[in-house]
Amino acid sequence: MKKVALITGAARGIGQAFAQRLARDGFVIALLDRLDCQDTAELVREAGSEAHIFLADLSEKADIDRVAADVHSRLGGIDVLVNNAGILPNKSFDEITVEDYRLLMAINLDAPFWLTHALVGNMRAKGWGRVINIASNTFGAPIKDFTHYIASKMGLIGLTRALASELGVSGITVNAVAPGLTKTPWMLAPGRRGPGGLSYEDESKLVVSMQSIPRAQTPEDLVGVVSFLSSKDADFISGQTIVVDGGLIRV
Repeated sequence: MKKVALITGAARGIGQAFAQRLARDGFVIALLDRLDCQDTAELVREAGSEAHIFLADLSEKADIDRVAADVHSRLGGIDVLVNNAGILPNKSFDEITVEDYRLLMAINLDAPFWLTHALVGNMRAKGWGRVINIASNTFGAPIKDFTHYIASKMGLIGLTRALASELGVSGITVNAVAPGLTKTPWMLAPGRRGPGGLSYEDESKLVVSMQSIPRAQTPEDLVGVVSFLSSKDADFISGQTIVVDGGLIRV
């Protein structure tokens, strides 16, 4: 029987690239997003696999519980969970409101916690599973105007390490992948500005100038490590954060 991989934030960008790669690896793909995933589903089918779409607002615990039950009902559970969904607002520390903070934490940190909590039982029953959390290289290069974002991603790394200890006895590995500045539709959205009001183009030039590999990062640069961590070859790797950012952060 084919293994099932569930990817959050799968409608476009990095999540879409993960879905395509894991489909080529032979996984049945469960696509979870609040946005329409039909484009990604078509790409998964073109890669030769099945695609199942689940819609949910990951900022709402009730929605997480509902979609987890739906995943179990339709697919019998999952084998790989890629917690990719996240938001990346930039706002000065003094301007962050309670609502800003709670929404960001709900999506970036609470959702991976509760999705794993709801879906890991099937992995335990099988004695095998993978949880892969998409963090950020900003843990090693803190920049202003992203305080709540960096806090959420550091929290996700902490969750990764703690869950690795909890779940290893059940044959489940838990790891994090920390991307750098990645060229996605969200980054290229009209009107978006990065630190200091920089456009993506100017922000990218600055970042590339500091990397070991002098080119802009794309979603395709991240798929190999997620493919590896989802495979049997990664059976003895857990609790790790793998930085994939062209050599900007060196840990």
